[in-house]
Amino acid sequence: MPHSKVTKHEHHVHHTAADHHRKAAHHFEAAAKHQILAAEADDNDDEVVTAHHAYLAYGHQLQAIHFAEMAAVEDESVDHADVDHSHHD
Repeated sequence: MPHSKVTKHEHHVHHTAADHHRKAAHHFEAAAKHQILAAEADDNDDEVVTAHHAYLAYGHQLQAIHFAEMAAVEDESVDHADVDHSHHD
């Protein structure tokens, strides 16, 4: 699909959203890593290490969801902008 001309404001918003998507991906990846480590500790009956990694995984999951939501809001704000930015080009 061809790209339409994007205003400077829209470009900035998309750049910000992209940053949020990357941060979300980082935290989802970290959450997955800690879930694997928790599973391994569970396999070894190590309740303390399991709990530690499960706690870290949960924290990363919360951060990931937060950044994913921020990205969605940024992307949606461009789609539903009711402000005329045409004078900025």
